[in-house]
Amino acid sequence: MQILRVDSATDERLADYRDLTDVALRRVLEPEGGLYMAESAKVLGRALAAGHRPRSVMTQERWLPDLETVLQGREDVPVYVVPADVAEGVTGYDVHRGVLASMHRPETPSVADVLAGARLAVILEDIVDHTNVGAAFRAAAGLGADAVLVTPRCADPLYRRSVRVSMGTVFQVPWTRLPEWEGADGAREQLHAAGFHIAALALSEDAVSLDDFAAAPPERVALLMGAEGDGLSRTALAAADSVVTIPMAGGVDSLNVASASAVALWAVSRGQRG
Repeated sequence: MQILRVDSATDERLADYRDLTDVALRRVLEPEGGLYMAESAKVLGRALAAGHRPRSVMTQERWLPDLETVLQGREDVPVYVVPADVAEGVTGYDVHRGVLASMHRPETPSVADVLAGARLAVILEDIVDHTNVGAAFRAAAGLGADAVLVTPRCADPLYRRSVRVSMGTVFQVPWTRLPEWEGADGAREQLHAAGFHIAALALSEDAVSLDDFAAAPPERVALLMGAEGDGLSRTALAAADSVVTIPMAGGVDSLNVASASAVALWAVSRGQRG
């Protein structure tokens, strides 16, 4: 590895790690497209396996053995080794996972490319909580989703907290951003062009029980999930081909979006397998 020891939090080589907000990282003009952070050696390893390119890595001495395996053959990537107090001084928090990697943000693929060959997808509409986005990606990866689509106002899946909560599964599941729902080339039209049935998870008098829907699901299904509180927008519900509800008990009418996505994915994926 290209190991460089740094003992000052003001060292310019650590500039990528000094402002870890999503907005700051995406506004970096060089490289084009901005940056994102991968936190922990495991997450970095998954990012590399997905073909993502690191710009640099910041770590502490005791984590070097973990990095040697992850960065094997990556002599071009500078590894900045810092004391614990310098790491905290740069980032503003205790970097207890030991590794932070500044990564080049990849180009966002088209909806058609992400859905090519997919049978089961998840759509996250306007979910602004990064923890929920990361947890939904983890459910998607673990329960058989082939793709995740996020709406224009949904939180960034590559934000540091989303990546961490997902355990790096944001790199495993193909994903992209949808356009707005309406229009000749809107989200609804693109999903239908790819052969997908849009199933909205929502409370509605005409909703179909998940049990019934999953018993004989369409060949290609996109499960549409909304934010907690507001739920799905009226535009999204109007774009859906069916409304599906999870049978509940105990006086509870809904689940956290990540939990709901996990339940729906498990049921529909089993139904698709027959």
